[in-house]
Amino acid sequence: MGKTYERIDGRLRAFIEAQHMFFTATAPLAADGTVNLSPKGLTGSFAVLDDRTVAYLDFAGSNAETIAHLRENGRITLMWCAFQGPPNIVRVHGSGEAVFRDDPRFPALLAHFPAADPSRHGLRAVIVVTAELIRDTCGYAVPFMAYEADRDLHGRRFEREDDAGLDAYFRKKEHVAVSIDGLPGLPLPLPPTP
Repeated sequence: MGKTYERIDGRLRAFIEAQHMFFTATAPLAADGTVNLSPKGLTGSFAVLDDRTVAYLDFAGSNAETIAHLRENGRITLMWCAFQGPPNIVRVHGSGEAVFRDDPRFPALLAHFPAADPSRHGLRAVIVVTAELIRDTCGYAVPFMAYEADRDLHGRRFEREDDAGLDAYFRKKEHVAVSIDGLPGLPLPLPPTP
């Protein structure tokens, strides 16, 4: 049923790149800390960088739990489900890093996302994940669901904000600079767009 892979290539890479959404899971080191699970989407916001490294664009939102957990311990799992076609679930367990807008690596990483318009979504960081364990499972219980389109609400909300507006928005949110569990989240002031 399940299989472990050495790299993200061939059929596995094609499957991952064809999915319209995926999920991220992170947690703090504290045993009583809040586990975070987030859906991710938006066409063009995910990229396979090489056979053991993937990345996605981290956009404006109401909190920054993933960023806080990665800053503390780097642990992350990504998961894709086949909602169409043959059943399949793929998980990439690994270590992640939030590369912020003032990092010298940021422009080169952003070049991996030519189909995304980050100016419309309040881009905060590029999350880079190095795979330590890559595996798939059957997905027999995952329902069939049809993709219709990306929602335009996120883009419509955040395309109105310049860097100063985004910084003000993030400062007003309770769990952006500091996580639910009190860990450092998004560094503020928000660095300008390169």
